[in-house]
Amino acid sequence: MSTSSFLLAFLHRQWRHGGWLSTLLTPLSALTARAVRRKRDDYRNGRRRAWRAPVPVVVVGNLYVGGTGKTPVVIAAVEGLRAQGWTPGVVSRGYGIELGAAPRVGQGALSPREFGDEPALIARASNAPVAVHPKRVLAAQALLQAHPEVDVIVSDDGLQHLQLARDIEIVVQDERGTGNGRLLPAGPLREPASRLGEVDAVITNAAFAGDAPAGAAAAPRHFHMRLAPAGAWRLADGQRQPLAWFAQPPQAGHVAAAAGIGNPQRFFQTLRDAGIDPAAELPLPDHYDYARSPFGDLPGDHILVTAKDAVKCAALDEPRLWEVRVAAQFSGDFAGWLSDALIAVPRPARS
Repeated sequence: MSTSSFLLAFLHRQWRHGGWLSTLLTPLSALTARAVRRKRDDYRNGRRRAWRAPVPVVVVGNLYVGGTGKTPVVIAAVEGLRAQGWTPGVVSRGYGIELGAAPRVGQGALSPREFGDEPALIARASNAPVAVHPKRVLAAQALLQAHPEVDVIVSDDGLQHLQLARDIEIVVQDERGTGNGRLLPAGPLREPASRLGEVDAVITNAAFAGDAPAGAAAAPRHFHMRLAPAGAWRLADGQRQPLAWFAQPPQAGHVAAAAGIGNPQRFFQTLRDAGIDPAAELPLPDHYDYARSPFGDLPGDHILVTAKDAVKCAALDEPRLWEVRVAAQFSGDFAGWLSDALIAVPRPARS
């Protein structure tokens, strides 16, 4: 393990369980808490004004820094709302790309270098129109101008981007929960854990542990979610195989795995749960750009990667790559709850 990887792993252990470094950084977390509180108070008291879209806005975000499974929830929200008769569009920051003053709007097969990996994946999976810009108000305005048929906006991340007014807030967390409960940098939280009591729904990305807590009338509504593998597609020719195929002879023992997501171990565990014992596992930084192939030293005849990685690997000359696609499954009627919640939101007539 490299020095940087060791230090990162050490920091994440501190964030999950606490320790001397977390305690040492606690005074800096007090500064984070003060900044978060001041920002929220400014918007609450009118010192800073949020822009309200002429259509409902759903924000899917997290408190825990890094990946918790927001992208599958955004895709599920878009597909579920469409099935309920809505015409959703998506706004996102466009992490890791260079943008000028103007947002970018697209639909269908989008370049991850122009839109970002997660927006490109969302657009491909859902076929919803997508607009990207760090200022999500500008993205939302550009989206509605280019696609006036959109009647609900789903924001990929942006829980802390208060300039965009929202009607529904959804927090996605995973098995790490709120970690050691401290704000950055002493802990992993962008906002205090008490924020969970203020949102409309909390989705826990983990294996089902029975039904989610009952009480549809209570806030927040709780759902459990698991990401069920839908199979693997070979990038070179589109051939599809069930995930179990890679656990059978002669493939078994000749499969490697790589993931450039917020929590690569979650992907590797998904493969192990499917009976696959990767000959090698390559965790990569979140949003890894694949400007160069990192697969040269990986053994095996097949390399399994996430869908988020696959959208950036099309230009690589690597015939061993297979994209593992997953589908979000919820412990309750998430799409029905979300549609009902939006219908209940009072809206002025759209001009």
